[in-house]
Amino acid sequence: MLFAVASKDGKEVNQHFGHVERFLIYQVEGESVTFLEERPVEKYCRFDPDHPLRAHTLKDTADALHGCRAVVCSMIGEAPRIELDRLGVEPYVVEGEIIPVLKDLAKVL
Repeated sequence: MLFAVASKDGKEVNQHFGHVERFLIYQVEGESVTFLEERPVEKYCRFDPDHPLRAHTLKDTADALHGCRAVVCSMIGEAPRIELDRLGVEPYVVEGEIIPVLKDLAKVL
């Protein structure tokens, strides 16, 4: 099962979905957690009052998450959550060390 992780440092789940410029992709099989790759994305939140939510960016991000069962991040807005749900990718809002978090999530999916 593949997970996309939002992390600033590659150690902790500690980044908001909309601030991510790359997702870390992990494969979880039983108790084994393996880092596979980084997938670059364009930052969804630009803090631009005229264009705060950018649908085309969200679509590109969703395309980059192809094959992932879940996205793990420290926060996520309603529009990205709805889009991920539509695509069958479950968003999880948690914080903590990546490997233990992924092992715990894999047990409930």
